[in-house]
Amino acid sequence: MPIEILMPALSPTMSKTGGKIVKWCKKEQDRVEVGDVIAEIETDKAIMEFESVDEGVLAKILVSEGTSGVPVNQPIALMLEEGEDKNALSNYASAPAVNIEIKERVEANPSTPSNSSVLSSSSMSSQCLTPESRKKEDTKATEGRVKISPLAKKIAQNEGVDIEQLEGTGPYGRIIKADVLEFLDGDRQIKNCKRLGEDTIIEVSNMRQVIAQRLVESKQNVPHFYLTVDCQVDKLISLKNEINLADENNKVTINDLIIKATAFSMKKFPDINSSWIDNKILKYSNIDISIAVALEDGLITPIVKNADKKGILSISKEVKGLVNKARSGKLRPEEFQGGGFTISNLGMFGIKAFSAIINPPQSCIMAVGASKKQPVVINEKIEVAEIMTVTLSVDHRTVDGALGAKFLNAFKRYIENPLAMLI
Repeated sequence: MPIEILMPALSPTMSKTGGKIVKWCKKEQDRVEVGDVIAEIETDKAIMEFESVDEGVLAKILVSEGTSGVPVNQPIALMLEEGEDKNALSNYASAPAVNIEIKERVEANPSTPSNSSVLSSSSMSSQCLTPESRKKEDTKATEGRVKISPLAKKIAQNEGVDIEQLEGTGPYGRIIKADVLEFLDGDRQIKNCKRLGEDTIIEVSNMRQVIAQRLVESKQNVPHFYLTVDCQVDKLISLKNEINLADENNKVTINDLIIKATAFSMKKFPDINSSWIDNKILKYSNIDISIAVALEDGLITPIVKNADKKGILSISKEVKGLVNKARSGKLRPEEFQGGGFTISNLGMFGIKAFSAIINPPQSCIMAVGASKKQPVVINEKIEVAEIMTVTLSVDHRTVDGALGAKFLNAFKRYIENPLAMLI
C-alpha cells in the first residue's frame, strides 16, 4: 500500500495559509532514505527543507513544483516500499485534506455535513484524487449546492454577486476566484497579474497574507499608544567609529548599539518584556529582541536571544548572520519565532520618524528614525547636534504610560552616554 507524504506544518500559520512546493529534490523512482531532503517548501516566513521520515521509492509526485496554498496534511507525493508492486498506485485514492478554515466552518454550522464542507475547500484538494474518486466527489458536490472555492465565495458575498449566475472554469466546473472577478469586470479576462486598463491585480504570497492578517489583528485588538523621544547621538556615532577603527574586520552599526541599549533598558524595567495572553500577563525571563528585516515581498523578524548578556561585537556578528539567512530564506523557525520586543529601524531609508504596529503577542515595538543635524539648546547656547527620533508603540493592556516613559528615558540615557553600555 502506498505511503502518503503529507504537506508538513513547518510554521504555526501554515494551517491557515498552506505551503508552496518550491522544488522537488527527488525525482519519481528515486530511492529515499530516512532524513533525505525530498522537497523545499515555502512557508510565510522562509523556504525550508522537508526531510523524509520514511524510506522507500518516490513513486509518484502529486503536487508539482510552484504550486502554492497546499493545505497542511494534504498528500503531496506517494512512496512505495522497496520491492512493492507499482500496481498498488492504481488503486490509490486519497481523502481531501481538511484544513483549519473548513473545521471552523463546520463547527460554526453543525448542521452542515462535514463531507460537504471538505469539498468546498479548494481545487487543490481534488487534484490528489484519482479520476474515479474525483467524479464521485463532484457528484456529491452537485447535489443541492454550487461548487465554489472558499475564496471565490467570500469575494462573491462581499460584492453581492449571485453565484447562481456564474459559470465555473475550475476543475469539473468549480467556480474559482477568477470567475468571480471576471464577472465583476464584464468581458475582461482576469488572471494572475493580468492588466486591467492601467491597473494590475497581483496574487499575494503566503508571507504577505500572514503579514496582512497579523497586522489587522494587531491594530484591531491591541490598544496602541505611542511615546516619542529625541536622542542626541553624537557620542554614539563616535563610539561606533572608534570600535570600527580598532577592528576593521568586524564593523558594528548604530543598530547594533541600539539593540544593546534596548536590552539594558529592558533589564532595568522587566515589565516591558511581557505579553498579554488569555487575560493574563506573561513575563519573559530572557531578553530576546526581534529585529525587523525587509525582504522583497514583506518582512521578517529574526531574534537576537539573550541580548543583555552579549557584547556589541557578538551582537553585530549575530545580526549580520541572521539578516543574510533571512534574505536567503534559510532562517530556522526558532530563529524568528518568539521574542519579547521588536526594533524597526528605517533610518537607513532617510525616514525621520514613524510609528510601528506592535508585533503580537509582544507588548512593544520601537521605531527608529534617521539621525540628522539639528540646532539644539545646550547650556543656554544653541549648538548643532545629531538627533535621532525614536517612537515606542505600546500595548496599554500590559504597559502603562509611566512605565513606557521610564523605559524610553533609560534607553535615551544609554544612547546619549554609550560608554555606560561597556562597563
